[in-house]
Amino acid sequence: MATYEDFQKIDIRVGKIIKVEDFPEAKKPAYKLTIDFGPEVGTKVSSAQLVKHYTKEALLGKQVMGVVNFPPRKIGPFSSEVLTLGVPDSEGLCVLLVPDKPDAIIGGRLY
Repeated sequence: MATYEDFQKIDIRVGKIIKVEDFPEAKKPAYKLTIDFGPEVGTKVSSAQLVKHYTKEALLGKQVMGVVNFPPRKIGPFSSEVLTLGVPDSEGLCVLLVPDKPDAIIGGRLY
């Protein structure tokens, strides 16, 4: 069983998507996201399988939640620095976890 101390080791923050690119080299349809996590963490990149539910235009400027302290993960030729968080829909495809108010602080840590 995980403890509260275990949970505190995971650094989950609010980020704002500032760039969205196609990722044709990915095995499953995905985007390359550039996400601003504020001055403490900075800008990070992530690969996310979101093409079913989100257009590039809809993602640009969107707030998301991401784990910022996992080691980078190689996805084909791309190194994903952040785990962008989501939950599955009825088909097992990703629906983003997002703050429910637009005034969430960029870089704010989940508690």
